[in-house]
Amino acid sequence: MRVFVADHPLITHKLTVLRDKNTPQPTFRLLTEELMTLLAYEATREVRVEPYEIETPVTKTMGVRLTQPLPLIVPILRAGLGMLEGMVKLVPTAEVGFLGMARDEETLLPTTYAERLPDSLAGRQCFVLDPMLATGGSLAGAIKFLFDRGADDVTAICVLGTPEGIETIREAAGDRKVTLVLGALDEGLNDKAYIVPGLGDAGDRLYGTAGE
Repeated sequence: MRVFVADHPLITHKLTVLRDKNTPQPTFRLLTEELMTLLAYEATREVRVEPYEIETPVTKTMGVRLTQPLPLIVPILRAGLGMLEGMVKLVPTAEVGFLGMARDEETLLPTTYAERLPDSLAGRQCFVLDPMLATGGSLAGAIKFLFDRGADDVTAICVLGTPEGIETIREAAGDRKVTLVLGALDEGLNDKAYIVPGLGDAGDRLYGTAGE
């Protein structure tokens, strides 16, 4: 498994504002989208392309284009939706699917409560969006779901991660092709399994707590 932790000063700057508890919701949403675009640049470093001939105003030349089947972007509901627009801006021709993951409070195992994906992901590169890699249980469940559906290459993009979460994903990945891209690697988890220093509940800060 390949792990990349961003070290660009613009990413660190935007993360600093995201972490601030006084950052208002509209600013939090905007910065999450901007940060996602920066992380997507690294995450798509090995996106599959093929040679493609074009004609410029001067002459013919060879370039590349995305191969078929196109990459599939999969935000994990609900917080992953806040990252989607930033990813789509960089890869506008990619297709989008959705996964809803939750933890079963009895078994503590991740379960899938909703999905909108092709029946077969054979030959697909998948990019999973989930802001917070805490224990890693939900993300590991999502990665397993995609491989079980036929994907052969999964890249997970998270705003923040923890050493505990990385180990969970590493164990779940096994010898399959998995890449993990993080905006920052935080210290770890507290006794309530919250990321420290973290930035709080990403879903609540993106969308509020309606219905609670």
